[in-house]
Amino acid sequence: MFPWFLCITFAPVNQEQHIIQQVIGLFLRYGIKSLTMDDIARHLGVSKKTLYKYVSDKNDLVSRVVTEQSRLEQETIAEICHRGLNAINEIFEISRVVAELLGQMHPSVHYDLEKYHPEVWRSTFKLREDFVYNCVLENLKKGIKEGLYRDSMNAEVIARLYIAKMDVLFDGELFPATQFNFKEVYLEFFRYHIRGIASQSGLEYLIEKVKREKLSPTNH
Repeated sequence: MFPWFLCITFAPVNQEQHIIQQVIGLFLRYGIKSLTMDDIARHLGVSKKTLYKYVSDKNDLVSRVVTEQSRLEQETIAEICHRGLNAINEIFEISRVVAELLGQMHPSVHYDLEKYHPEVWRSTFKLREDFVYNCVLENLKKGIKEGLYRDSMNAEVIARLYIAKMDVLFDGELFPATQFNFKEVYLEFFRYHIRGIASQSGLEYLIEKVKREKLSPTNH
């Protein structure tokens, strides 16, 4: 459901956290590999000495950024899930956040992380996979209980398929950045997902929701 860098920031409590959150934005804008520690210090308006006060090297910085981003992401999604929305409205709100990010994200971010910082990628992959799986599974269970999703589906299977298909979205060979926009690819995937799981009541609700919000058919 969610990309690796969700650019949602909360008020930092100290300089260290402030720096880490600013670097999230830099990686989103420029990618990871293209930025040296000198570049990062210059963009942030701090000295390299200040950077090295908090991290030992760039790999350590990347690790800190991914950890902080994951924390921010989970807090953001948890806040949406605690609003008491029905399953369709909940997943719509989450998809809006994700789509907004993907419209801003540099296409090399996922590749850079997996290629040049494999140990960071490996160490965080399982935690991220578990988070996404549980988030999708809970949404599916809620939708089935509310009658908005098909009660005949196997929620655990759908949640696992969702995770598997999310990986495909960031396959640079299948969806080269020169031909495809991350945001559009994700929105097509989202439409494919929601229409595949919705019950007849859910589809009717979905259609009315789109009409109410005056969205074109390409928006969701």
